[in-house]
Amino acid sequence: MISRRSSRSVAFLNDASMTNKRTLRAFVLSFALLTLSVAMIACGSQTAATPVVVEVERVVEVEKPVIVEKQVVVEVEKPLASPKTLTVYSGRSQSLVDPILEEFELLTGIPIEVRYASTGEMAATLLEEGDKSPADVFFAQDPGGLGAVKPLFMTLPEDIYDRSAAWASDPDNKWVGISGRARVIVYSTENISEDELPESIWDFTDPKWKGRIGFPPTNASFHVMVTAMRLDWSEEKTKQWLEGIMANDPIFYAKNTPTVAAAGAGEIDVGFVNHYYLHRFLAEEGEGFAARNFYTPSNDAGSLVMAAGAGILASTDAQEEAERLLKFLLGVTAQQYFATKTHEYPFNPAVQQSEHLPDLGDIGERFDIDLGLLDDLAGTQQLLQEVGALP
Repeated sequence: MISRRSSRSVAFLNDASMTNKRTLRAFVLSFALLTLSVAMIACGSQTAATPVVVEVERVVEVEKPVIVEKQVVVEVEKPLASPKTLTVYSGRSQSLVDPILEEFELLTGIPIEVRYASTGEMAATLLEEGDKSPADVFFAQDPGGLGAVKPLFMTLPEDIYDRSAAWASDPDNKWVGISGRARVIVYSTENISEDELPESIWDFTDPKWKGRIGFPPTNASFHVMVTAMRLDWSEEKTKQWLEGIMANDPIFYAKNTPTVAAAGAGEIDVGFVNHYYLHRFLAEEGEGFAARNFYTPSNDAGSLVMAAGAGILASTDAQEEAERLLKFLLGVTAQQYFATKTHEYPFNPAVQQSEHLPDLGDIGERFDIDLGLLDDLAGTQQLLQEVGALP
């Protein structure tokens, strides 16, 4: 479905406030940088610049008053005189990325049309359309989908590629990682303790887990995890793992969200999901939600960190607009959104990850694999069909 974006603003950063009898907090907002940046651009062009202001709060501790200073980060780009409409094929959920795409449209004046479907469906559509595709940008939830359409992408400029983590992007500069998602074991805190969980995802083949496991077999992220297993363990060992899991009578769910809900309700003891789904439940239902994430300590695909990423179609007629979108998605505003609103790992080093998540570096060190190689989703789907996980 093609949806025309609205131009409503979405607020991402909220000012913190507090009172204390012995504490004085003064808010100082400096517009010097903004004035200078706009003035410099105005001198070179009659077209006004569009400033993007990101407020970052810094707390300076002293013995008496505590002063809160706001550092103003100004990202100024000259607006396009006649911007073209940007068509985005999104394999990411509309609820996750629609707000930040609307913000881009509002701040830049570049109109966007978005088509939403699963990453696999979008990749298949792009391969079918080829260089006749109306898409300018493919925004995918995992490297598998990006790798599948890699031949259709243009080579990204270095000033885009260098804004992200090199390990989370294509080594040939065809697509760039936008945010990180870790594979985890979500478990029911009512049915099981963390001490009972195994160190490796392989150990869930033990018959003692019969009837206690749930996961979404059609989910693209699950397919990427299995693809990583095939590269790391071998085809034969991965098939043995899948057969062991299937022998334990797992419960299938349509998506990650109902899998996490089932763990919280005690319907299953453990589920194979991405980390951020739990944090949405905790944000909505509070700490009383009876499920938690477990990051397997073994160096295997059970602790895989995947990148949601984007590439620009070589057939685009809106290259400048597309490049601006990718720069925006890797800028402070969008990266802060992914860190605080969707509970993902930001790839911009200027943005801190959520304090509720384990350090990204620690997780990444547990299992190191070239994400650009996780493109054989067809082979993984065939294997899942062979073991009965897919029809």
